[in-house]
Amino acid sequence: PILDKSILQGQSATHAVTLWGYMLVAFLLGLTSLITPCVFPMIPMTVTFFMKDNSNRAASIRKALVFGASIIVIYTLAGTAFALVFGAEGLNALATHWLPNLFIFVMLIVFALSFLGMFEINAPHQLVNKADRAAERGGYAGIFFMSLTLVLVSFSCTIPLVGNVLVLSAGGEVIKPVAGMFAYAAAFAIPFTLFAIFPEWLKGLPRSGGWLNSVKVTLGLLELALALKFFSIADQAYHWGLLDREITLALWIVIFSILGFYLLGKIRFPHDGVTQHVSVHRMLLAVGTFSFVVYLIPGMWGAPLKALAGYLPPMHTLDFIAGANARSNTTGTTCDVPHYADLLHLPHGLQGYFDYDQAIDCARKQNKPLFIDFTGHGCTNCREMEAVVWADPRVLTRLANDYVVVALYVDEKTALPDSAVYTSSYDGRVKKTIGKKNADLQITRLNNNAQPYYVLVGKDERVLAWPHAYDKDVESFIKFLDEGKARYDALYRAL
Repeated sequence: PILDKSILQGQSATHAVTLWGYMLVAFLLGLTSLITPCVFPMIPMTVTFFMKDNSNRAASIRKALVFGASIIVIYTLAGTAFALVFGAEGLNALATHWLPNLFIFVMLIVFALSFLGMFEINAPHQLVNKADRAAERGGYAGIFFMSLTLVLVSFSCTIPLVGNVLVLSAGGEVIKPVAGMFAYAAAFAIPFTLFAIFPEWLKGLPRSGGWLNSVKVTLGLLELALALKFFSIADQAYHWGLLDREITLALWIVIFSILGFYLLGKIRFPHDGVTQHVSVHRMLLAVGTFSFVVYLIPGMWGAPLKALAGYLPPMHTLDFIAGANARSNTTGTTCDVPHYADLLHLPHGLQGYFDYDQAIDCARKQNKPLFIDFTGHGCTNCREMEAVVWADPRVLTRLANDYVVVALYVDEKTALPDSAVYTSSYDGRVKKTIGKKNADLQITRLNNNAQPYYVLVGKDERVLAWPHAYDKDVESFIKFLDEGKARYDALYRAL
């Protein structure tokens, strides 16, 4: 059987690397929050709270540490609540369901327009006032409520970034939201704590001014670009065909061009002052922005844009590819017409299947091992693996010639035929869609619920090599494929 406990023991190392990378992104988003207009002016205002009593330096330091810890606790509790409410299966469903993705899409658009100066968004005044009154009581309870007040006051600038942390965690792992919010909160709290301990550092801070609105506008334009990703996920999962690759690229080219001209002072938004001259910093940022625009343009005609593979719709949604028609250069062979081929696709012209039973039957007929790709429409890491690793000619040759390939989308919403609907032995729930069936297969037989996840099996569905997860090392992937083929030859071809 596919289930083999021995092959699962080494997955913790890969999981740890992925988790640390995710926490690093969350930490960087926390640092970004500090330079938003809602937060930056709060640093000197908040730090003065701890300097009212200069006679007891040790007490001030203790209060500062409690203040920083309180911020971390508040945000981490939010991540914990998020994880408990949705759970592992719920987080996976959240990542591709149309309702939360469209909600996030609209939310990001609204916050982006607010950042650009169309209107202001603030936390409910009653909630802020209650927390502020509680903070005035003093003591450690007062410090906790003061940190809560800071979180609420900075709501309009931090909630889009916090939302990104939580949405990025929606991949089937309950621990991610907690770890991500802890990392975000640590980055957010550390500067406040350090400035409270070393108040003399405040003299080195730049004064609030027009540059803060520039940061806000820049974040607003970035939020507009990011919002398209969430609409795209729903668009792919439900096959609406509304936001193809070239449309996304066209919108990004326009958005980032606007950002470039804004940095050069050629465009002004509400609350912006007149730019008398362009600083070196803004000029360098403009150079980077326009360079990114130039990088995007060839993608309109089929350039792979590997660096953005996880954030753009897949190549098969592109209407026109210059040069050789990649769609005609298919590789590999199939035994019959693959089920769901009108809805689902393999990258780089590979031929293969999208149904496990059909694929394993063909693998037996062709006397080849089966390459199983547990993937998803909303899986950023899956697209990166396909763009960076699968695109290597050595990998493509092995997949096409040595294996029968099957891509099992765990978030495909297409309904199963009535005869194929079943009740899972794992959770007792009825599986009615292709994605639910594929996810149940991965969970019940491999005790795994993360994507991408690559498994090689033989005729009797025996695992041939250690399953491979997200790892952009091409040589490692080639070794994985070669080990599987060698094991297959040793087990079956000699018979």
